[in-house]
Amino acid sequence: MIKKLFDYKVNENLELFVLVKSAETRIAKNGKKFIAFNFSDNSGVISAKFWDASEEDIKRFVPGKVVHLTGKRENYQNNPQIKIFKLRLANADEPSDPKLYLQGAPENAAKMEEELNQYIFEITNPTWNRIVRELLKKYHDEFFSFPAAKSNHHAFAGGLAYHTLSILRLAKAVANQYDQVNPALLYAGTILHDLGKVLELSGPVATSYTLAGNLLGHIVLIDEQIMVACEQLGIDPQSEDAVLLRHMIVSHHGLLEYGSPVQPHLVEADVLHQLDNLDASLQMLQKSLSHTEPGNFSERIFGLDGRNFYRPSEKE
Repeated sequence: MIKKLFDYKVNENLELFVLVKSAETRIAKNGKKFIAFNFSDNSGVISAKFWDASEEDIKRFVPGKVVHLTGKRENYQNNPQIKIFKLRLANADEPSDPKLYLQGAPENAAKMEEELNQYIFEITNPTWNRIVRELLKKYHDEFFSFPAAKSNHHAFAGGLAYHTLSILRLAKAVANQYDQVNPALLYAGTILHDLGKVLELSGPVATSYTLAGNLLGHIVLIDEQIMVACEQLGIDPQSEDAVLLRHMIVSHHGLLEYGSPVQPHLVEADVLHQLDNLDASLQMLQKSLSHTEPGNFSERIFGLDGRNFYRPSEKE
């Protein structure tokens, strides 16, 4: 069996093909340049430093390239990383297709779409239903192939659809439990809340932020698309239904300092914010703890205030 990145144990030498997920040129204390890499395959992502990098190295080892890596699996400050011995680009006759090294959603895209459509049928408000259908049709392929983030949560191919569906499942349980929650509004807001990621991010391979993603962000980008959809569908964007749906989107980060222009002022908006945080947090925890030996603490998780988490010893 061909070993993957996370199949190697700490202090074990490794040799394998990996994808350069990111490569940032930095300056070391000695004034020399080095490359801060993130390498990935379908088992996960591990960082590495390429010291004393030449200008040719910087031009050669760029995001999206497949490389042959020889090195050693290590831990640095309880974070997994690779000590690089040798690095070269994959040859044409070697497994050099970047798609071979992408992590994917744990569920099949066709099945996710089938389940998602059931939620759309339950969006009984015609304004919300028409806008959701219009935008999902417009960005169908991207929605089911893009990650939900560059690095934090659901940062894998199909992660955007999987994250959305996970929240919908939670939303259904909440709507069944609490009569005051309008499921149609909650489902519509959930489906659209992160759809702007298809404009904010470059795609599943070597994911980076687009110019619009950096300067505007996914909340502004999808709100603009809702306005465009309203115009195309002949819907008054100032109608209460349209404004309620837009509020679901622009408030879903919850706090102004987290990027929302307003805080939630609808029951459904607050539920979406809470469920979004819950699903993102649990996915980050799941990813980190899956690479943590029982009886040990995980690495510190940036998206969870830098906390590390203990994985209890396995008992029969």
